Amino acid sequence: MVVPTHFTLNDGRKIPVVGLGTWQSPKGEVAKAVEHAIKAGYRHIDCAWAYGNEAEVGEGIAKAGVPREELWITSKLFELHHHPEHVPLAIKDTLKNLGVGYLDLYLLHWNINFQVDAPAGVLPTWDHAVKADNGKIKLDVELTEDVMPTWREMEKLVDQGLVKSIGISNFNIRRTKKLLKEARIKPVANQVELSIQCPQPELVEWLKAHEILPQGYSPLGGTAGQSLRENPTVAKLAEAHKVHGSTILLSWLVKRGINPLPKSVTPSRIDANLKLVDLSDAEFEEIEKLAESHPANRVCDQSESFEPYYDIYEEKHPEHNDKVQAKSA
Repeated sequence: MVVPTHFTLNDGRKIPVVGLGTWQSPKGEVAKAVEHAIKAGYRHIDCAWAYGNEAEVGEGIAKAGVPREELWITSKLFELHHHPEHVPLAIKDTLKNLGVGYLDLYLLHWNINFQVDAPAGVLPTWDHAVKADNGKIKLDVELTEDVMPTWREMEKLVDQGLVKSIGISNFNIRRTKKLLKEARIKPVANQVELSIQCPQPELVEWLKAHEILPQGYSPLGGTAGQSLRENPTVAKLAEAHKVHGSTILLSWLVKRGINPLPKSVTPSRIDANLKLVDLSDAEFEEIEKLAESHPANRVCDQSESFEPYYDIYEEKHPEHNDKVQAKSA
């Protein structure tokens, strides 16, 4: 098998198989990282309003000097901006910060929505988030449970040519099914945490079966995944292919049909993450077994961060968990 360069989405558009993630990329460094990545061959940049660094990402894109039409740029609608009247304001702010006229992909960042108190016509910021007595941000539970008012506004952005494709992020199977029943435009992708320490096999296979591309953030795991990245199995394969262990893990994800989004501001690591290798079926199975050999461990779960508590992934719910949902209609 030849390592693919692109995945084809359900709307026929082609997305580069590896993207540069920009989550937690520090201000003062991200512009240089983006510029370096594009000059090194990346054509896919993944960003978000919530990361607080889109203006610097835009600076890096501009300095790289590559024509806009050759790039794939993704951003995300944050949970401060899910109320329908805020969606047009949010896309306008993101496009201005990035210095581009359109996005290739716009994702619903989370399946939760904040209560906000902002003047009419003003894009809500963190200062406009309504807080409970315990200091946690209050959720708008009604809009969290029914994302269709937000999704309809995102569909309008496609109609207006401000975004080419739309998708979701951090959705489990049940919530994706619910969206699909009413969506006029089907999501092309679901960006979730996917790595050797959080492989989510049921979700990945279900998404692929329904022609929704699984995108993987934190594809190399967090700090807790260091021992897995340095596992003897990974190290052995890296030595055989004369590459970094990260390259092996990213190549494994791509062979699973996943679009990984590794983040780094270090030039050598940025370069290494783009150099995929063709794993044999036997090598692939070795890593599959490694991924199955330990309990899943997420880097990111906001379920307890807001008021009221909201079970984002529903992993322990007897009927709503992905293992059960993958088997039902």
